[in-house]
Amino acid sequence: MSADHIPGISRRQALRLGLALGVAGPLAAACGGGGFSTSGGGGGDGQLTFMSTQFTPVEEKERFRKILADAFPGPVNYVTNEPGPFATQVRSQVSAGRVEINLLGGIHGDLAPLADGQLEDLTDLVGELSGKGYAEDFLQLARAGTDRTWYVPWAQATYVLAAKKSTLEYLPSGADVNDLTYDQFLSWAQAAAQASGAPQLGLPAGPKGLLHRFLQGYLYPSFTGRQVTAFRSDEAVTMWEYLKELWAVTAPSSTNVDFMQEPLAAGQVTMAWDHVARLVNAPGDAPDEWIMVPAPKGPEGRGYMAVLLGLAIPKGAPDQDRTKELIKALSDARTQAEVLRQNAFFPTVEGDVPSDLPPAIQLEADAVAAQAGSADALVALPPVGLGTRDGEMSKIFKDSFTAIVLQNQDIRATLDAQGAIMQTLLDDAKVPCWAPDEVKAGETCKVG
Repeated sequence: MSADHIPGISRRQALRLGLALGVAGPLAAACGGGGFSTSGGGGGDGQLTFMSTQFTPVEEKERFRKILADAFPGPVNYVTNEPGPFATQVRSQVSAGRVEINLLGGIHGDLAPLADGQLEDLTDLVGELSGKGYAEDFLQLARAGTDRTWYVPWAQATYVLAAKKSTLEYLPSGADVNDLTYDQFLSWAQAAAQASGAPQLGLPAGPKGLLHRFLQGYLYPSFTGRQVTAFRSDEAVTMWEYLKELWAVTAPSSTNVDFMQEPLAAGQVTMAWDHVARLVNAPGDAPDEWIMVPAPKGPEGRGYMAVLLGLAIPKGAPDQDRTKELIKALSDARTQAEVLRQNAFFPTVEGDVPSDLPPAIQLEADAVAAQAGSADALVALPPVGLGTRDGEMSKIFKDSFTAIVLQNQDIRATLDAQGAIMQTLLDDAKVPCWAPDEVKAGETCKVG
């Protein structure tokens, strides 16, 4: 990473989405959250209520509250909520004309579905912030398929591979760890397992792990070029056959792991894929012993999932002038750099890299820049527009993994059965496709 700019968000666009997006756009949260009540909020006693789907683990939440206190002079009540209840609470308050929430924070997929009358138009505010250097792709997403801007880009994240440097000796001959193919990745994991006598690869397949994002944003795009419209394709069958081989050299304990940084730090595995916020603690006090690298590439490209966070104001919210000042404070390059330093979510604005950036985040920053800047990068976005039923889409991918990989059930039969469930869900929700599938606004996505 250069010494003067955050990678991928200054001279080059951070996420080269290049998509013609409809009303329902992308992206997914890294972590879940808990419910809350905004009773007594909405600026009571001068306090602003900031509801978010992000930074829900206790440690992350407390660190962000400290960032808020340092960045903004007034009191802010930062509360978190699950994506489904998050949307329900916004809609119910706006519908009742009694909005108590001042500011919303969430991923694109949390906010874009609310652009249909639930959010204030922030076009003028984004114009005031135009000098921040937002990537045009981010601004396009924030418009949610309209000519107005509904949220301000806040932070970004993705997923990468982490490994001990000691595993590099097991790379196949001629392989570049920063430009791996999935075949080379498999060979690397196989050789490491053979040399150590036990699987060295970890994948977050626990109850709250993000293995379904590995399927949605990495394997499916890399092997099929798509996600939903190729869910049960011949290429998808090949992909699942590959995953079975990869799982054979994956630590069986992965089915109990939600955050891969924990078994990595404990030495239970020496290489793993996960969200950047769930890998940052792996290097511990020995960052020189670690590498973090881009995801591998498949026949259709280097599929990777982009996570964009935004800040929005519910329609009819009180104290909007002060809320916009809070958004401006959170859009300051120094504040966003602090979010990077503390919670490993990358800035969306241009700015100097902190000189005291933790070494583990420096490793991630290099990997993120290489991944987004790859010539064969293929950006994938999580499901959008499903609202409270978003978990049902995740479950389809999780159930497919359980049946095919863990229970050795027939691949084609499993994909046909799960594909039918997926189509019913999409038909009920009436949502269009999302990247990397072709986006056709107003047309329900069809399982292929």
